[in-house]
Amino acid sequence: MSATEATGATPAGDSPRAHRGTIFVEEGRVLQHTAAEAQQHILRIEAPRTAQRALPGSFVHLRCDSALPMRRPLSIMRASPSEGVIEVLFKVIGAGTAALAKKVQGDTLSLMGPIGKGFSVHPARPRILAIGGGVGIPPMVFLAESLLADSRADWKPLVLMGSEIPFPFRTRPSRILVPAAPAEAIACMPLLDEWGVPSRLASGSGFAGCFNGFVTELAAQWLAALSDAERAEVEIFACGPTPMLAATAALARRFSLPCQVSLEEFMACAVGGCAGCAVEVHTPGGRAMKRVCVDGPVFEAQSVFR
Repeated sequence: MSATEATGATPAGDSPRAHRGTIFVEEGRVLQHTAAEAQQHILRIEAPRTAQRALPGSFVHLRCDSALPMRRPLSIMRASPSEGVIEVLFKVIGAGTAALAKKVQGDTLSLMGPIGKGFSVHPARPRILAIGGGVGIPPMVFLAESLLADSRADWKPLVLMGSEIPFPFRTRPSRILVPAAPAEAIACMPLLDEWGVPSRLASGSGFAGCFNGFVTELAAQWLAALSDAERAEVEIFACGPTPMLAATAALARRFSLPCQVSLEEFMACAVGGCAGCAVEVHTPGGRAMKRVCVDGPVFEAQSVFR
């Protein structure tokens, strides 16, 4: 397995070269391919350099097939530095992801990673409310897992997931009580339950045990049921479709809570050179254009959604 540094990155921050030497091109090897309902797939990939440096919110840029020159950005769902392995979740939506869905154990694929600014948790706000919608679920799983090894605080995460298609895992009733959650919302992600991390699911598609409505509506009910002291310990983290992120930002304003969002944008180079993924954000110095790939993908919610 070979790896070389991607030295053309132009990153976020005061230094235009702060990411130089931190993004790598690796020949990843597919260790496992799990297919789920609704053309959703999970790839477990051997990629030691990416796994060593990946953070919740960072992503990889994959070459899906030798016949397709453009890479595809995929959020990292899990990373094990000790095993040198990452996992990504994706849904087939075009030629690139269709080619990726044909990968089998032993196949190799070129990837660049880890790319982007990740989430930052703060011990003063240990009640982590992680909200993931659709293919925005993976960073929330990574964030939850990272807290298990973070001894800076007594973290109390709650992961809420929303989907209008079947979830990319087999749901079941949670064994973990969430006192402020609606009684009818009992379905969970089993992996999180095994870790001792409470999770709840939302959908308008009538799936058993799921909250009937948007995941942000479920989040609003949970937040409203907290005491003032409990709510003062909450920070919100979210990834998903733009309308969901806008609703999450509005929710954070309503409850006067800090909120970080991971944006989803089409990307060409993914290392800051083309600026094709630039979005307008509000900064102390006024409006500015920031690249989602290296200035993000994580931003303060109120800087993007007003």
